[in-house]
Amino acid sequence: MKVIIPVAGIGTRLRPHTHSTPKPLLHVAGRPILAHILEPIVKLSPDEVIFVVGFMGEQIVEWVKKHYTFRATFIQQDKLLGLGYALHLAMANIDNEPLLVVLGDTIADCDLGQFIKIGENVLGLRQVDDPKRFGLAEIQNGIVARLEEKPEHPKSNLAVIGLYYFKSAAPVKKSLSNLVESGKTTRGEIQLTDALQDMIDGGTKFTPFEVKRWYDCGKKETMLETNRYLLQSQAATAPSPNAYSGSLIKPPVYIAANASIIDSILGPFTSVSAGTTIKNSTVANSIVGEDVTIESMHIIDSLVGHRSKLIGLMDRVSVFNIGEDTSIACDKSRP
Repeated sequence: MKVIIPVAGIGTRLRPHTHSTPKPLLHVAGRPILAHILEPIVKLSPDEVIFVVGFMGEQIVEWVKKHYTFRATFIQQDKLLGLGYALHLAMANIDNEPLLVVLGDTIADCDLGQFIKIGENVLGLRQVDDPKRFGLAEIQNGIVARLEEKPEHPKSNLAVIGLYYFKSAAPVKKSLSNLVESGKTTRGEIQLTDALQDMIDGGTKFTPFEVKRWYDCGKKETMLETNRYLLQSQAATAPSPNAYSGSLIKPPVYIAANASIIDSILGPFTSVSAGTTIKNSTVANSIVGEDVTIESMHIIDSLVGHRSKLIGLMDRVSVFNIGEDTSIACDKSRP
């Protein structure tokens, strides 16, 4: 089986963090988003994992090669023309073998082993409260009858979450090639949903698979929500509340082994990456990057980029969304 993971997006909704780091490498619950996505994929022992890279793609190439030994191929996507176009590029050397497609910015809580066994073609779905934001699937008699990309008048609340399986890649490859050659776009992009709908119209059956939970890491609010869920799910491996003398740790939290928590209150729902020092502060419901210094601060609901310094605002509650190498300090000696 081959796996395609598209990771070429610019991540505009997560700026300023994505000015310097590709979205899949942003940390959540102590690890990059991409690490959480790859963990269940590695267990499937794929023959090859194909990454479609773009903006700052060299960082993803370097990170994957450093941390994994599976056969990895990297395809450059220079034109952001939609998911359908990304997969079209990635499938150039794929023929009849089984294919799993997983988007590089969403974390799905499901058994991938079960997912790829329930049908010859499988779509991952999840009920959502705001269906206009998603590609949607309509189900009839236990199969997917229709797909539509971000409709104005939704007939379903089952979102297509970016998890796809094809027992043979050849039909979807042909459908995507026809779509690209036709020049047809939806909302200005070559949509995978259009190619899949063409397959459905031609008689291909897709089995729906509703996942337990699905977490989109596309913006600050959903990053923090994903962080909360992942910390709760791995609470058994979290440090003891008494592990840091002089500090109060409110689980669930993630604290890197070489991070320092001094005379502070940390948590709940907070991740602290390697090399960071938090002193005389309170930090809750936040993701703190590597080599950060936080001193005399009261922080909640925040994303703090690597190597940032936040000092001296303990007399107020602060909410931050700051990128790498940011310095914010209060000089109380001045009026």
